[in-house]
Amino acid sequence: MHKLSWIMLAFFSGAVLPIQAGMNARLGKAATSPVHAAMLSFIVGTAGLLLFLLITQRSVSWAGVREAPAHVWLGGLLGAFYVTVIILAFPQLGPGLTFGLVVAGQMLLSLVLEHFNILVAQQSPINAMKVLGMALVVVGVIIIRKYQ
Repeated sequence: MHKLSWIMLAFFSGAVLPIQAGMNARLGKAATSPVHAAMLSFIVGTAGLLLFLLITQRSVSWAGVREAPAHVWLGGLLGAFYVTVIILAFPQLGPGLTFGLVVAGQMLLSLVLEHFNILVAQQSPINAMKVLGMALVVVGVIIIRKYQ
């Protein structure tokens, strides 16, 4: 795929997060348990991924999976943490502030990871323009919060 296709897919995947959060929050309210709602969300997601794998017949390197460092398995726990926090925060903060904070947190940690070359394909040092961009994201979150 071309870079533009990846850009559009990344944008779309971010755009559907508030919809997913709203649906998961409603499921949490219906179940009276945000943690159960998160678990059910992961079960449905797992079923969807299994169906996708069956349809596309993608292969996996089981040798590569066995050789992967142990810490990479924590990604699943981080996903569960994220979904559960969003289910809890979304009704309290609303979609604008919730995802403004999510984006600010993502951008901040992304800058740090790229600067120190942690878990990334290519190191990218922090510079004045990146700090300005991050500051604009934070200012945007403050504006969203103030005028909510």
